[in-house]
Amino acid sequence: MRITPRSITLFTLFKLPAAFFTGVRVHDVSNDSCVVRVRLNWANKNPFRSMFWAVQGMAAELSTGVLIMQSLKMEDAKASMLVIESKATFSKKATGIITFTCSQGDEVLNIIQNAANVPQQIWLSATGVDEVGDEVCSFSFLWSIKTKN
Repeated sequence: MRITPRSITLFTLFKLPAAFFTGVRVHDVSNDSCVVRVRLNWANKNPFRSMFWAVQGMAAELSTGVLIMQSLKMEDAKASMLVIESKATFSKKATGIITFTCSQGDEVLNIIQNAANVPQQIWLSATGVDEVGDEVCSFSFLWSIKTKN
């Protein structure tokens, strides 16, 4: 599978339906970064008229996970991926369109190139900003990656 915003949208429909139906969409993916957007709507808002924190987490995690998938595709490698720890901070009410960006593609590629059937761990971060450019939240995920032969 080629890693494109459209292919990831289909992937979420079949493999991550909660992300698909709450409006989490990959906007742009490259070797260096991944941008995921989610718009506040009836399916993802909480009683306080802002975006449910778990939807923000899904979008942030997807931005980091797609970077790993992109690097694995570039290296023509297969691997097991698992989030083993996460951290989040919330600084503003999430309304409108929230954009999550992870720009650690070089670090991910380096980890994958050095993983020879030995689990590697890497912290990947995604920051969520609103339409004005204000930071809404920040997520960090500790990924464990083990390549397969």
